Amino acid sequence: MSEAWNEIRITVPVEYADTAAAITNMTVPYGIYIEDYSALEDETMQIAHIDLIDEDLLQKDRTKAVIHVYINPCENPHEAVSFIEARLQTENIPYTVAMAACAEEDWVNNWKQYFHPMPVGKRLLIRPLWIDDYDAQGRKVLSIEPGLAFGTGSHPTTRLCLETMENYVTGGEDALDIGCGSGILSVAALLFGASSAFGVDIDPLAVKTAVQNAAENGFETPQFRAVQGDLSDRVTGQYDVILANIVADIVMRLNTQVTPFLKPGGVYITGGIIDTREHEVLASFAENGFTVLERHESDGWLVFVCQKEKEKEQD
Repeated sequence: MSEAWNEIRITVPVEYADTAAAITNMTVPYGIYIEDYSALEDETMQIAHIDLIDEDLLQKDRTKAVIHVYINPCENPHEAVSFIEARLQTENIPYTVAMAACAEEDWVNNWKQYFHPMPVGKRLLIRPLWIDDYDAQGRKVLSIEPGLAFGTGSHPTTRLCLETMENYVTGGEDALDIGCGSGILSVAALLFGASSAFGVDIDPLAVKTAVQNAAENGFETPQFRAVQGDLSDRVTGQYDVILANIVADIVMRLNTQVTPFLKPGGVYITGGIIDTREHEVLASFAENGFTVLERHESDGWLVFVCQKEKEKEQD
């Protein structure tokens, strides 16, 4: 008998439906379902050319949209909820979240049986903390317990960021990880040889998890620090590598803020961008003086490596 999938329902004002859907869609590669009855009569007439509508449908709240996301048993639903809530808060979107009636201990623990050590790129092996029998085959081992924070390395956009990072973090760099989640990108940067990594996340639970994961891998203050903050509002200093694995709308917001924190010649690596938003994000890079050095794609998700235009011209 197959295990049941977990359903998460996010309710937002209808005017925020598109942005909330884009954020939610980042948590799963297989799509979401949106209930939006705000244009019920018009759409019914256009599609069916009838004006008789079921009474139950007419009673639906036209001011709200409900986004349904289904998490399969091999994934951690709390990771998805944590990510969605943090990003909705960043966008100042009012919301409520409801989850299917399933015992929390089952959600927290059952998915772990599917999370095994996995190689990423050429230099890294991601190991769940609860697995001790593995062969690193010469790779750097990143031990992680994502808990309720986003970032196990299994999502296509996280893997893309990790694979891209290894070409830019080779030793001695200072890294900034905005929207750090579980801290997976920060810890990977340190394992690749970065001198320091600084993580920021709006979710205090993510910050706590990131600090714990860094410590588990042998990195504590001052090598790794993490703070709760909204994008760059708690950031100081300058960095060789800035990482932002978030979503398109928030990347575009960050594009207007990040330049003062990027060292001359530094790179800005952004992920969490759905391919349907590519043109908007590229326009935002250009408007804020960034040149795209690299573009990587996996399962409809995009990662870009950017650099300031003037610095690129002087190279």
